[in-house]
Amino acid sequence: MDRHKTTEAMSEAELARLLSRVQAGDSEAWGELYRNYAPAIFRFCRRVLPTREDSEDATTEVFMKVRQKLGTYDSSRPFTAWLYKVASNHCWDTLRRRRIRQDLETGDLDTLPLEHPDPGQLEQLQAEHTSKEVRTGLAKLPDRARMALVLRYYADMSYEEIADTLGVRRQFVGVLLLRARHQLRDALSGGGDPQKFLSGRKI
Repeated sequence: MDRHKTTEAMSEAELARLLSRVQAGDSEAWGELYRNYAPAIFRFCRRVLPTREDSEDATTEVFMKVRQKLGTYDSSRPFTAWLYKVASNHCWDTLRRRRIRQDLETGDLDTLPLEHPDPGQLEQLQAEHTSKEVRTGLAKLPDRARMALVLRYYADMSYEEIADTLGVRRQFVGVLLLRARHQLRDALSGGGDPQKFLSGRKI
């Protein structure tokens, strides 16, 4: 997961010193911070937003927000968790502003498939398909479902963090992830429109 990759890039002590320099206005330190974390944030945005250009713009805008909000960062918590929170909020706001979001939160639980795929299925799907294929599959999902998968499996967010970002009840997150995993599997297997599975015809 991207969060783990970026965490390994430098030690906690090194990161603390770097952030201190950034907050003091050191432009060289800011460049180092950007180089260390921008690639992972771009990959995150690329999985969520429609185009590469959108993702490039979003990465720039996310780091502009990071620079503005760095003073609010609580150093007792992982920096990458805070960074992904800023990025996820920005991406979700972008999708909402465009009015292309498709809510599947109907509360219609009786339409859920009987077969519950194992959460590890996402890793299996990734192993069986190229990164481009997975990204294409994710792009076919409704915005909220795609966002939930990316937050959970790529940004390693908790159910509480996902609920807070997407503005849903915590108990709905599990249902949302279940639906999203089914939809992604359907999209990658070429089973047609992944949104149709809610009708109960596709499991």
